[in-house]
Amino acid sequence: MTNELTRYSAVAIRDMVATGVVSSAEVCTAFLDRIGAMDKRLGAFLKMDPEAALAQAREADAKRSRGEALGRLHGVPVAVKDMIVTRGIETTCGSKILAGFIPPYDAHVVERIKEEGGVVLGKTNLDEFAFGSSNENSGYKRCGNPWSRHHVPGGSSGGSAAAVSAGFAPLALGTDTGGSVRQPASLCGVVGLKPTYGRVSRYGVVAFASSLDQCGPMAGDVRDTALLLSVIAGKDPRDATSADVLVPDYVATLGQRPGQDGRWSMDDGRRLRIGVPKEYFPSGAKGLEPDVASTITKALARLSELGADVEETSLPHSPYAIPAYYVLAVAEASSNLARYDSLRYGPKCPESARTDLEQCYMQARAAGFGDEVKRRIILGTFALSAGYYDAYYVKAMKVRTLIRRDFDAAFRKFDLLAAPTSPVAGFRLGELVDDPLTMYQMDVLTVPVNLADVPGISVPAGFSSAGLPIGLQLIAPRFEEARLLRAAYAFEQAGPPRAFPPGWDEVIR
Repeated sequence: MTNELTRYSAVAIRDMVATGVVSSAEVCTAFLDRIGAMDKRLGAFLKMDPEAALAQAREADAKRSRGEALGRLHGVPVAVKDMIVTRGIETTCGSKILAGFIPPYDAHVVERIKEEGGVVLGKTNLDEFAFGSSNENSGYKRCGNPWSRHHVPGGSSGGSAAAVSAGFAPLALGTDTGGSVRQPASLCGVVGLKPTYGRVSRYGVVAFASSLDQCGPMAGDVRDTALLLSVIAGKDPRDATSADVLVPDYVATLGQRPGQDGRWSMDDGRRLRIGVPKEYFPSGAKGLEPDVASTITKALARLSELGADVEETSLPHSPYAIPAYYVLAVAEASSNLARYDSLRYGPKCPESARTDLEQCYMQARAAGFGDEVKRRIILGTFALSAGYYDAYYVKAMKVRTLIRRDFDAAFRKFDLLAAPTSPVAGFRLGELVDDPLTMYQMDVLTVPVNLADVPGISVPAGFSSAGLPIGLQLIAPRFEEARLLRAAYAFEQAGPPRAFPPGWDEVIR
């Protein structure tokens, strides 16, 4: 039974541990064993601390034996993206410049997980400083997709998505600046949610683009995703951007479908209205694969069968989202990454450069940063430089305002928006490494959500002809994560059971 535990949801594991069916230590050992047996081929984790994880699990068991109140994640293993600081566990952001950095504190989201009885297994792989859409920009190793190790898992939270998909953890944390939770969730066949900006504290989340970054949950199903969001959401006085907005019990509201006829409707009795932006689907999105288009067409039909009114709408400024994003995000990244100077973080300044501070910086940053990080720092510095600030950064901010207004207008008519999460089901490792512009287009359907500060979720919708997962993206107004999760849950429940990648049982046998 021990290895079979890796098939269970987080909710099921929590309930089994709470009732004594299995111990937290047994659960933790099952997942650690699976990671040890399979992750050498996959590369989902950058850093493991089995002793610390087992110590947390044993403490969870001791707490139960003492009859103390148990948390919402009691005994549940959680994987944490290596962009999120963890006390006593190396945090590198996938970059060699932070090799050996061991934080003296936990991020707010990690604190919340531990307070609710969760067990932190280790730190997951990512594109360096979250700069990428394939996990191929990691400063340490590539991560493969559990559905096909020759394909990318998506990025930048590729390690977290792969860990959940492969059964290494029932829950994982990712960060989403331009789609980095939703896109890998889509490619790996799991659920990933990007909350409203400010819904979750960024304290202890290493900054990429401070006005866009959000930490979000990833899980095998919608209920587990709702559970983790319930734990990490809420106001944090240490983060001035976190919002003082009521956090509902997302799990408790999942099954609510009011309406006298039993159909899917809103609180006022009318049918749920879902808009499909013509810029995203089916022909408006650049590079949309036929398999993605056909799968999302079927997904929209399922939404209609559930009782929703599905209509076409328009977000007219969406074509400008990618260029605006890649001005704003790289500008903020350039500023945020200036702190890595070899004095406080990173490789020590070479002996030959210690008498010249500029040379010290240059040599340390050249050695510590990868090519994509350097590219974005250069682009961001240029966009903020004298003579170009108004032409690029200020103009991009104006475009962001227009995109936000597009969403505001759409939500005056529709309760939710629906679209593909990714224009492709996946691409092979190495296929786009030398084509950064095409790689940037992989975020074309997710970036607008970040620019507008609204929540979005990716939920599995089907498979390509090659057997690769395809995700449906649902988008809600600000702070309407409960509505988003209810819709995703209804969609999930009306479809087939969760599918597992090929070879899932090879360790169980």
